[in-house]
Amino acid sequence: MRLHREDILRETDDVQVGEQKKANRLIQEKSPYLLQHAYNPVDWYPWGDEAFTKARIEDKPVFLSVGYSSCYWCHVMEREVFENKEIADLMNLVAVNIKVDREERPDIDRIYMTALQAFTGSGGWPMSLFLTPEGKPFFAGTYFPAETQYGRMGFADLVKRIAEVWDQDRQAIHEQGDKLIQILNDTVHVEPGDSKLSLELLHHGFNACAEQFDSVYGGFGGAPKFPRPVMLQFLFRYYFRTGNLTARDMVLSTLQKMSEGGIYDHLGGGFHRYATDERWHVPHFEKMLYDQAQLAQVYLEAFQITKEQVYAQVVREVLGYVQRALAHPEGGFYSAEDAESKSWRSKNDKSEEGAFYLWTQEEIDALLPPRESQIFKLYYGISPQGNISDPLHTEFKGENTLRVIGSVEEIALQLKLNIEEAQAYLDIARARLSTARDRRPHPRLDDKILLSWNGLMISAFARAYGVLHDESYLTSAIKAADFILKKVYYPASGSLLRRYRESEVRYFAQLSDYSYFIQALLDLYEVSFDVQYLATARQLTDDMIQHFYDHDSGGFFDVSDQDEIVIMKTKESADFAEPNANAVAISNLLRLSHLLEKEQYHLLARESLNIFSMHMEEHPFSVPSFLTVLDTALHSPIQCILTGERNHPLISDMLHEVHRRYIPTKILLLVDGIHSREELSAIIPIVNEPVFHQTKVQAFICENNVCRLPVSDSESFSMELDQSISAQCIQPESVD
Repeated sequence: MRLHREDILRETDDVQVGEQKKANRLIQEKSPYLLQHAYNPVDWYPWGDEAFTKARIEDKPVFLSVGYSSCYWCHVMEREVFENKEIADLMNLVAVNIKVDREERPDIDRIYMTALQAFTGSGGWPMSLFLTPEGKPFFAGTYFPAETQYGRMGFADLVKRIAEVWDQDRQAIHEQGDKLIQILNDTVHVEPGDSKLSLELLHHGFNACAEQFDSVYGGFGGAPKFPRPVMLQFLFRYYFRTGNLTARDMVLSTLQKMSEGGIYDHLGGGFHRYATDERWHVPHFEKMLYDQAQLAQVYLEAFQITKEQVYAQVVREVLGYVQRALAHPEGGFYSAEDAESKSWRSKNDKSEEGAFYLWTQEEIDALLPPRESQIFKLYYGISPQGNISDPLHTEFKGENTLRVIGSVEEIALQLKLNIEEAQAYLDIARARLSTARDRRPHPRLDDKILLSWNGLMISAFARAYGVLHDESYLTSAIKAADFILKKVYYPASGSLLRRYRESEVRYFAQLSDYSYFIQALLDLYEVSFDVQYLATARQLTDDMIQHFYDHDSGGFFDVSDQDEIVIMKTKESADFAEPNANAVAISNLLRLSHLLEKEQYHLLARESLNIFSMHMEEHPFSVPSFLTVLDTALHSPIQCILTGERNHPLISDMLHEVHRRYIPTKILLLVDGIHSREELSAIIPIVNEPVFHQTKVQAFICENNVCRLPVSDSESFSMELDQSISAQCIQPESVD
């Protein structure tokens, strides 16, 4: 069962069927998160001039609430606070109230999250701030209960206190706002660094990762524990360059623990957002598109490095989940599934966290024959009391998450079965329970389509097609890319927009949208060899430089010169749940500078990378994406240029040789017939060389546009590739 617009508008947990509620202004929005609040008694405004003008005219502070549709604590605060009529009346009297979907407006979220962290030392959602009518923050927090309890201020008391200070000590409010604005300016301003862009920074980054690594359970730090795919990709890159087995094993250990843990959906595929414990046992149950995209790529790299099918199987399950649950029929991918779903056990129709995913032992016994149930319970650690012992989750008493605690081999030995029999029982049990689970109310679907997250997902499907040869992956990548190009890109005006939902396109694309989608188009070209994807990537890169590049200091602003400025323009340096957009943009420039022989791109990339060198030296653990792009800058890519018809068996064999290897810095071209050659030669100078003007199958391996003698068989090509890969591990002193 899926929840769409009508369900979202009806879904207020404490409203009985048939009860009429008055809609606020959010009813006109398309964001699923804003629509969830459309029937709150709070007089919500969307972000915009109307709200701030009202605040100035009425001399009121602004209450800014930022969250997202699959945020569990956002739902809790809505039920406890924003659905409370008395508190809502107080909010409407004291302040002008604005609700923001952070996924639609990461620029707003980024600025005020920085203020929240400056104010409290930490961050999170829901984000709750009070602002002056000029947008200056003077108070910041996260979740507040309705009433003061256990030493935590209730929201009703907070609003009363804000009203008192606003009336009696306005000067203190303005001083606090000015102070936070100065902190914001200091935080977002990036000074060019004087650190040498050398291999030493990569060593420094590895050491920082090793210090934080959890050698028992994998991952980094303690609870709550996040996957951090950008960190894992940096460590794989470091292993590739240096042969450091510790770096490799840190990643493989983490991937194993995650795929065996409760953070992974063992019945339906896909990863939950994070684990609330250090063991990856108890997840926070929402599923985000960007996590599926990034983790699929990390597991794919693990398969390329180790050749172990267990990693490929995780990729297949994750991508299968995305194709089933998050794919728009016309192409493109939805954003998320909620942590909560309607309880299917009780009659009160309340939404509960994890209701879709959790099991009691009795339920499993009732659905499975005895032998299947026995093996399933041994494998996943199911117990009558429930296997969630975390004191923070007493509401899960008697419930079980699925996480692997045994092995098929051990279970087979214990039950005197052969391994094939035990595995067959386990597979059948999973299939039965998956079918039964699908009859439960599904988590709410956030069906907006975000350009940036779709870029990450297109890359995942494209790269997976190259390695695993599943045609459906190529189809998914092409459909999504073509959907984006059709729905949100207007080449005549050079406009690229960020969000699509229910035929509405809105908001100028931000740096993450450009950089992730350009990367996706380059990845898609390398498996489809459709020259139009390459040409569009080049055009979007030029547009990105025009509208985002900081010509004074280097690097890219997070928002374009076409967008409204929310207090200030930021230039983010750290990685968070998604890769740093500046790092991806710089990586694209380096990739295109070699591909198109465009020196301007290389200069812009080098200048931009330099301004983040201080962050790589002083805070390497927070900037793994920049460490990865630094590695790209330190090494020339392996260029593989193939000539001949795309469907020739030898071309397929050669492409297989490229994709089955982990080659992090490579460029792959196919000069396929006269039409393709003419299109390519218009944008790639090297293709004009006469040696590529032929129809027979040949492979050229080049570095810095200097090519070795061509080879015409896959065995020779394989040997040439291995020689080039070995040469990639020669370590230069620094970037020129």
